[in-house]
Amino acid sequence: MDYVAVFVDAGYLFAQGSQVLTGTKLQRGEMRLNVDGAVRALTDLAVRASRELRLLRIYWYDGTSGEPSHQHRTLARHAHIKVRLGIVNRQGQQKGVDSLLVTDMITLARNRAMAECVLLSGDEDMRVGVLQAQEHGVRVHLLGLKSMTSNQSELLVQEADEHWEWEADDLRTFLTCMPRPQPEAGEETEPLTAEAADRELLKVARAEADNIPAAEREGLIRHIQATGFRPKPVDASLLARSSSAIGGEILGDGQKERVRTAFLDFLVELQQAAAVDR
Repeated sequence: MDYVAVFVDAGYLFAQGSQVLTGTKLQRGEMRLNVDGAVRALTDLAVRASRELRLLRIYWYDGTSGEPSHQHRTLARHAHIKVRLGIVNRQGQQKGVDSLLVTDMITLARNRAMAECVLLSGDEDMRVGVLQAQEHGVRVHLLGLKSMTSNQSELLVQEADEHWEWEADDLRTFLTCMPRPQPEAGEETEPLTAEAADRELLKVARAEADNIPAAEREGLIRHIQATGFRPKPVDASLLARSSSAIGGEILGDGQKERVRTAFLDFLVELQQAAAVDR
């Protein structure tokens, strides 16, 4: 049976996805990915582009500066996703991600594991993978994110057999952007009292807990309780939004502990409420 495979450059998806949705590139902590929604959207496009071929799997390429993130673990547990990780260096640059993707594309083509594939990327370095996959008889469908400015290599677009584009409405089915509020120019605010600051921190903790997809809450709770740490993207978003909520001030150690503890408490509360509803 012939299969279609999907290759996702996560760096391109998040950076250009936030650009399409908000007009600016956001940090990972300011974005939420609905994994099931992403799988549905990618699978639907792959099946449509390949004229009803069966999905082999979705290969997800990303970088990490250490252990896989909570999002990486959630993706890896999904039945249709294979996570492949490169390295993020101290300058925030991904290393080895492109080569992993290209190598996998060529290997699958050479082994006749796929007849067609969908590539979500804009990097010109992917051309060699596209060319060699085509030499083994694989049709390559390049998927891009429609923007006011070009975000894909023109040479990469030319090499692909077909070019597809997702617009903002396509992305909103699985990607949510929550940029930090920015103060207006010249705007001055009165410093918050300790009590008012604490109330704002609790609001942020509850909002961040609410933003965790229900399917991910139990695993996240177990991870925090077992290690005492929150995954880096989750913690970064929590602290950044907490700082914004109290006027951009640097959080003290006590405030960090307060919002982190409240975040876990609210997660547990949400999980318990869901269990009662079931």
